[in-house]
Amino acid sequence: MKKTVLFGMMVAGLMMLGSCGGKQQQSGGGENNTSSQGEFMPLDRTIYGLCGEGTAMNTLELLTDNGDTLVLSMVNAQEAGQVFGGLQTGDRLAVMANDKKTEATEVINLNTLLGDWVMPDPIDGSSEIGIRIKEGGVAESIEMTNIIYRTWKIVNGKLEIISIREGGGDQEETNLYDILSLGADTLCYKTIGKPRDEEETFEYNRFKEKPKVDLRGLQLEDTQDEFNKI
Repeated sequence: MKKTVLFGMMVAGLMMLGSCGGKQQQSGGGENNTSSQGEFMPLDRTIYGLCGEGTAMNTLELLTDNGDTLVLSMVNAQEAGQVFGGLQTGDRLAVMANDKKTEATEVINLNTLLGDWVMPDPIDGSSEIGIRIKEGGVAESIEMTNIIYRTWKIVNGKLEIISIREGGGDQEETNLYDILSLGADTLCYKTIGKPRDEEETFEYNRFKEKPKVDLRGLQLEDTQDEFNKI
């Protein structure tokens, strides 16, 4: 009888150990899965730096934020229309390159990207609305109440803008855009990663102060006459 009880206790103990071991293994597997999921997170491979004096027609000298000096061919990027904003010594750049870092696949001049960008209000065209792209990743809306821009950055050669839409509470909305063109006075980008019916293309001009009308000393008088206001 004692032997039977002792044997039963040994079997129960082994079952408990097996159960604990199984739980530990499952927990370890969960951690590995979490790690694996983290590995699938897209890493930003953008290289930031300054345009160096050695930059030529088809070659970019990039003085990176890490202290390296890269000499990158721009031939293919230029042929593909992937050099945006021009190049000038000392300008800050966001660059995508091949694995060997011998060739630039996309170049964005961040100095050119900064500024106030506007377009005619699509509702009535009587005013201008747009986006203000500032240093430090700050974005602001220009004469807009339905969209409040918050931040911007370059992620793997794409323009990422975070905003809040009217009626959306305080929930932030993140959108990615392909830059289609960027010049001294023009900026155009298009949404990516959305259904076709939700795609938008934004075509901006750089904001310029409207010249004041020279009245040659004449002053307009205020009037309460509704007829004269027309």
